[in-house]
Amino acid sequence: MAPLIILLVTFGGLYLTDRYLLAGRLGLSFVGRAAMAVMLIAAGIAHFTNTEQFIELMPDVVPAKRELVYFTGVCELLAVPGLLLSKTSRLTSIVLIVFFVLILPANIAGSLKQVQFGGMEYGPWYLLFRIPLQILFICWVWYFGIKARSH
Repeated sequence: MAPLIILLVTFGGLYLTDRYLLAGRLGLSFVGRAAMAVMLIAAGIAHFTNTEQFIELMPDVVPAKRELVYFTGVCELLAVPGLLLSKTSRLTSIVLIVFFVLILPANIAGSLKQVQFGGMEYGPWYLLFRIPLQILFICWVWYFGIKARSH
C-alpha cells in the first residue's frame, strides 16, 4: 500500500506544482516518471532496510535470496536516473516493465506464505490488490515512459 500512496501523492504534488507554479514546463511525461522514480527510491531503500522480509517473500526454490534482494534493490535505485533523463527514459521504462513482471512471483509467493509484510499477511486475498497494483505500475511506466513521451 505504501508504494501506491507514495506514487499517487508524489504525482499529485508534482502535477499541481508543474501546472500552477511552473506553467507546465516539466510536462506530464516527466511528472509521471518522476513520481515513479520517487516510489522506486523508497522501494529500493526498503530492500536494504527490510531485507529479511523481502527474503521471506521469495519462493522457496530461489537460491541466493539475500543477494537477489540486494540486486533488485540496486536495480530499482539504478532505474531512477534512467527514468528522469529524457534520453534514457524509454529504454528504462521497457526494462522496468520486464522487471515488474519478473518480481510478481515473489509477491504471489509472499501472500501464499502469509509473510508479515506489506499486507501479505492477509494471504491470497492480498493478491486481489497486489496483482492489479503490479499491473498499474506496468501501465504507469508504459504510459509516462513510452506513450506520453511520443506526444
